[in-house]
Amino acid sequence: MTKAILKPGKEKRVYTFHPWIFRSDIDRIEGICKPGDIVDIVSSKGRFLARGFYNPNSQIALRIMTYSEEPVDREFIFRRVHEAVEYRRTFADLESCRLIFAESDRLPALIVDAFGDILVLQCLALGMERFKQDIVDALVSEINPRGIWERNDVPVRQLEGLEMCTGLLYGEVPDRVEMTENGVHFLVDVKEGQKTGFFLDQKENRAAIAPFVRGKNVLDCFTHTGSFALHAGKFGAKKVIGVDISEYACSFAAENAKLNGLENRVNFVTANAFDLLAEESRAGNKYDVIILDPPAFTKTRSTVDSAIRGYKEINLRAMKMIESGGYLITCSCSQHVLPEIFKAMVMDAAHDAHVLLRQVEFRTQGKDHPILPYARETEYLKCGIYQVFKGN
Repeated sequence: MTKAILKPGKEKRVYTFHPWIFRSDIDRIEGICKPGDIVDIVSSKGRFLARGFYNPNSQIALRIMTYSEEPVDREFIFRRVHEAVEYRRTFADLESCRLIFAESDRLPALIVDAFGDILVLQCLALGMERFKQDIVDALVSEINPRGIWERNDVPVRQLEGLEMCTGLLYGEVPDRVEMTENGVHFLVDVKEGQKTGFFLDQKENRAAIAPFVRGKNVLDCFTHTGSFALHAGKFGAKKVIGVDISEYACSFAAENAKLNGLENRVNFVTANAFDLLAEESRAGNKYDVIILDPPAFTKTRSTVDSAIRGYKEINLRAMKMIESGGYLITCSCSQHVLPEIFKAMVMDAAHDAHVLLRQVEFRTQGKDHPILPYARETEYLKCGIYQVFKGN
């Protein structure tokens, strides 16, 4: 087995069970290997530490697969896929969940989402790409889906030396798939929609809004295809307005509203949420509940400050528009905006909006997106539910 010898002192990341080793941590490679091959990861003193796949073209040069001296082969992949699915069988609807969450399931850089009887696969690293057919075979054996679709149209693949591509991996996949989440029906565009077609990580958070929206007027900003808005309607909101900058997303959301018989209470507006919040605020319009679920405002640490300014702007405007005693449900999926930073931003916005907040819950992603305590990168979603008070 080819060996990747780490520089002295760089073993600490492995000892603390972080699944990544950076290119700058490697002293040398002993033996012959191609990018994507499995190698032994060895300390500067020659001690075996772990086994993972190596890609010298990536900043994350080593991704750990196992801490044992065991073969990483087809049987290994089948076992890991089974373990990932078996974990979700304990609590999840396997037709509406993330089946494999990359490093958290000890299958680095691999994402598999289930929508109805269709699976969508995303593979973001060269080493894992080598096992793609084994992964497909394991999923077919474990789940027996109608079809598996590849959504490898992600620019990060190019950093791994991989092409961006989409296509059929198994069976048959329609353009739109119907899925049920928390009793709400959704059409999912698995072939052209964002990421894998639908954001499953908010499933438990969407269920959590039920007590706060019943009989209320709700504004859902950055609604995408209507997930929070339709949950609010399903949970008995009096009126819901969903806002998204994408006309396609709003049209899709309207179809989902009709699918649930909610078209009379849930409506969608194509607009820039920043602009709409400003206009609504100036007009003095009020809501009982405002939901903010924007896309990531930053992908890097270097732009966290500007992201925080964006989050503060929308949260401040929303707080001013919420009736006293109403609720703000505010989210961030920016990995580099840590929970404590996000909470501080919310408090700062409340100070400037001259409101008092009561934190009801502070949540993260669903259990089908498990968090590795050794890797903060796996804990990326923040969802705060706050009650807003004005005056004394």
